[in-house]
Amino acid sequence: MRTADEHALAALALAPAPVSVELELRDALGHVTAAPVTASVDSPPFDNSAMDGFAVQWADVHTATADAPVTLALMGESRAGVPFAETLLPGRAIRIMTGAPMPAGADTVVPLEVTSSDDQAVTIREVRAEGAHVRRCGEDARTGDEVIGSGVELSARHLAAAAAVGASRVSVFRSPRVGILSTGDELAPLGATLAPGQIYESNSVLLGGAVRRAGGVPVLLGPVGDSVADVVAAIGRDDVDLIVTTGGVSVGAYDVIKAALAGLGVEFMTVAMQPGKPQGLGSVDGVPLLCLPGNPVSVAVSFELFVLPVIRAMRGLPGQLPWASATVSEGWSSPAGREQFMPVRWEAGSVQPATGRGAGSHLMARLALAEGLARVPADVTDVRVGDSLEFRRFAG
Repeated sequence: MRTADEHALAALALAPAPVSVELELRDALGHVTAAPVTASVDSPPFDNSAMDGFAVQWADVHTATADAPVTLALMGESRAGVPFAETLLPGRAIRIMTGAPMPAGADTVVPLEVTSSDDQAVTIREVRAEGAHVRRCGEDARTGDEVIGSGVELSARHLAAAAAVGASRVSVFRSPRVGILSTGDELAPLGATLAPGQIYESNSVLLGGAVRRAGGVPVLLGPVGDSVADVVAAIGRDDVDLIVTTGGVSVGAYDVIKAALAGLGVEFMTVAMQPGKPQGLGSVDGVPLLCLPGNPVSVAVSFELFVLPVIRAMRGLPGQLPWASATVSEGWSSPAGREQFMPVRWEAGSVQPATGRGAGSHLMARLALAEGLARVPADVTDVRVGDSLEFRRFAG
């Protein structure tokens, strides 16, 4: 029986190398940069005003005070997109708007709030310093500067920064397409009336959302019933980069995933963890397969521990996410000899079970209350109030 960490490493070893593509900047949100983004222009591309006010020469206004104001004749105005075309003359001023280019000959901006003006002249009652309220060309970034490094997950802020320095396309790693196959004769589609012995199929909903949150593209391959032929047909897709199955991996008479894939390069084993003890791992026709148990909480936990790192690696990110420390505020029991991954609620640095005092792998409705997982060592059977455990928030 392998540990959860050993199984996670085995899963990561199957992850194909990330594939780089070039995308339009507007389509790159959430992707990971495959190459740095460098500035093709200076940012700002010209000296401009940080305030609405008046562009002046410092030599003309440096003595201005409320008791001894300075009055200058106006030459014109500069506004965003419509710069003043002439050179500012000594003893004159130019009305200027925020973001407008600084006119030639001007070196300082006086804010509107410390002036009074009409169409002919402006009276200045206060000045700050030479060069005040001027945004200098290139003070944010110079042409050729690296603005965003490789391996960065692009947020809206990153996209705005890239746009500001002239990037219209970016090199990123492609989002992996993840095939999702749930199995079981008992599964009923959402919206159907349940027949005796049926349950609603929730695993593909869970995995589809988790894959999307992880930055992948979910591709539904099922569900299928307990038929070996149907399973083999479903995984025979050539448009997915990774396949995740749920159900049929234990030792029962109708464990169809195990029956269908054991001879195709997929290994089935037990992992010393609760929930999620039965697992499968391998590849078929070069496509990695992660075979998860069928119980929904087991699926949720297995995704966080095993599937998520593979998706992250395929996106160009570090596979494993760090664990933090949390204090237990309500105790529970844990099985001997297996690490327990308890779905928990988080409050002010402490955790308590979200599924009651056990980690029942069928308690899907209660899983909605959980914010993450607490990791209980294999040699701990009684988790007590005040204990310190590793904790990680759900990523998907």
